[in-house]
Amino acid sequence: MKLLANAVAMPHLSAAICIDPNSRARRTTMPPAVFLLLRFIHVVIGVAWAGSVIFIAMFLFPTLKATGPNGGAVMTYLTQVKRMPAYLMGGVILTILSGLALYWNDSAGFSSQWMSSGPGRTFGFGGVMGILVAIIGGAVNAPTATRMGEIGAEIKAAGGPPTAAQAAELERLSGKMTMAMRATAVLLFLAITAMAVARYVPA
Repeated sequence: MKLLANAVAMPHLSAAICIDPNSRARRTTMPPAVFLLLRFIHVVIGVAWAGSVIFIAMFLFPTLKATGPNGGAVMTYLTQVKRMPAYLMGGVILTILSGLALYWNDSAGFSSQWMSSGPGRTFGFGGVMGILVAIIGGAVNAPTATRMGEIGAEIKAAGGPPTAAQAAELERLSGKMTMAMRATAVLLFLAITAMAVARYVPA
């Protein structure tokens, strides 16, 4: 009778474990090496990307804007020599793809009740903030920075001060970039905060 009772109870115990939002049993069977690699990419690349964006928003672009036309030469070097937009977009892509893979792993293929739990919702919120940053970066920041670099190259090639039209366009682009970078910095702050506290949010 005891064996029969255990046999009846075990399926219910297994079901309880599977639906527990905080249970490790919700995870898929991702190989440990793959999981660790994804964690490394997501954390290390993500920190480098976020730190770069916050530095650019808080220090670099305000400085470039304050220096006027001379900032164009710096932007030219950053975009055409150092290829800053390409590195930032590469960081965005790696961070988001690795984050999606980890979220898929935690949620057992985007299908478990964990997604509606406190940690699941918090990780999801952080992911959405990161994706919004990527959209702003691809649609606004990268083309604006590239255009500023092109104008700086034109001024350098001409060998003189910028024309009135060039100076006006640089001013407009600089203001546009500053606003976009501030927005991305705020979104990144929200994403980082969500990722940092997600595992401790009550289910």
